[in-house]
Amino acid sequence: MTLSFVSEHRILLQNVSWQLLETLGAELGETRSTRITYYKGQLEIMTPRWKHEVCHRLIDRCIQTILEELELDLWLGGATMLQRSHMSVAKEPDSCYYIQNEKVIRGKNELDLTRDPSPDLVLDVDITNSSNINQLILYADLDIPEVWRYGQFKLRFYQLNHGAYVECEKSPLFDFLSPKNVEEYLQNCETKGLTFAIRELRKWVNTVL
Repeated sequence: MTLSFVSEHRILLQNVSWQLLETLGAELGETRSTRITYYKGQLEIMTPRWKHEVCHRLIDRCIQTILEELELDLWLGGATMLQRSHMSVAKEPDSCYYIQNEKVIRGKNELDLTRDPSPDLVLDVDITNSSNINQLILYADLDIPEVWRYGQFKLRFYQLNHGAYVECEKSPLFDFLSPKNVEEYLQNCETKGLTFAIRELRKWVNTVL
């Protein structure tokens, strides 16, 4: 096994077996702050810092607010480990969401992607853009229909299309919503506060419905 430091935020391990990944996950437990990414023998351990967690929480709140205004049911998967052992891929996203498949997942105590559907939406924050693992290839292997990626003050929407992601001007789940709309919400959070930003977001959603 070889070890290299990708940045002060991430540690990358090479030539890691799936068995070692499972052992490490069990040893670290579920109450930690780190995020694990595994792709075909590469294991990345990332510790979020302040800016990462702030952006994650604000965008997560944006998604939940929009769904509330649309009166759509939602099941929150959080940063649960999404994995497919036969493809040697595993990922703890910042947040994942069941919307179209909410009824299928509702009330389940465990998630098993060999029998359960993948989350409808995943939120992935990478402020430093320092990961050595291609996150979109990884998410494609996990069959995630829609991915939101935020980094370096820019948000991008991606839709899975025949096994690869295509960047979208509007969210496939919310056809009225562009990355710019979410970035404006984030700007309001930073300059005028979260309560103001949420209130304005609710007003805006109701004007475009």
